[in-house]
Amino acid sequence: MPYSDITFQDKNPVKRWLQQRRMVSATRLGKQSRQPAVICDYGAGNGELCKQLAEHLPEAKFICYEPSPVFLEEAKENLKAVPNTEFYQDIRQIPQETVDLLFCLEVFEHLPEKETHEALQTISKLLKPGGEVVIGVPVEVGIPALYKGIFRMTRRFGAYDASPKNVFLSVIGSPPQDRPRGEIEAGFGYHFPHTGFDYREFSKTLVGYFDLKKVSTSPFHAPGTLLMPEVYFSLEKPDNAAA
Repeated sequence: MPYSDITFQDKNPVKRWLQQRRMVSATRLGKQSRQPAVICDYGAGNGELCKQLAEHLPEAKFICYEPSPVFLEEAKENLKAVPNTEFYQDIRQIPQETVDLLFCLEVFEHLPEKETHEALQTISKLLKPGGEVVIGVPVEVGIPALYKGIFRMTRRFGAYDASPKNVFLSVIGSPPQDRPRGEIEAGFGYHFPHTGFDYREFSKTLVGYFDLKKVSTSPFHAPGTLLMPEVYFSLEKPDNAAA
């Protein structure tokens, strides 16, 4: 299934709007950065974020990293009009300490603990000292878990993320811990459902790698994670961080 079919062209108009607002929120944060010369989208999907960023930062070089070969081909097609773009399926091919600004949206909610730490270490190595990173993840606890759970139950009632029990646990702030785990490639663990992810615990992990500069939400900043479905962490690599 094409990436756009489950995001920007989803059959539900509210989901389509939220996906577009997600891009707007990320682009706004990118424009606040200090004139980045090299921008990386880590887990780029179909490349839509790079496409929108290029409209505001036409002089920047873009690195589009996407491990899925299907999605990477979509990104290449979508970014034909953005000539200053490099595409990578293997993260190890990107030179270390070359990135000024890195975006990672809707990735970490899928990663088990081991893969989370590996990804954060990789991101830190890609960034220049003082480089900036914007990480976006879903809010899957409290009120957002309620309206997301209801939406999912209308589509696939009884599935892990559409189970009344798991929705209830998420709403009361104690998301289920038995998240189903698969692999997207040999040896690389992956959680497909968002349910069970807790941005509060994830934020504690982030500050072990980066300096936290700002927390914001999407589609609107107010009233924050109490109601908004997405949270963004704007962070900076310490100048003395080891590569």
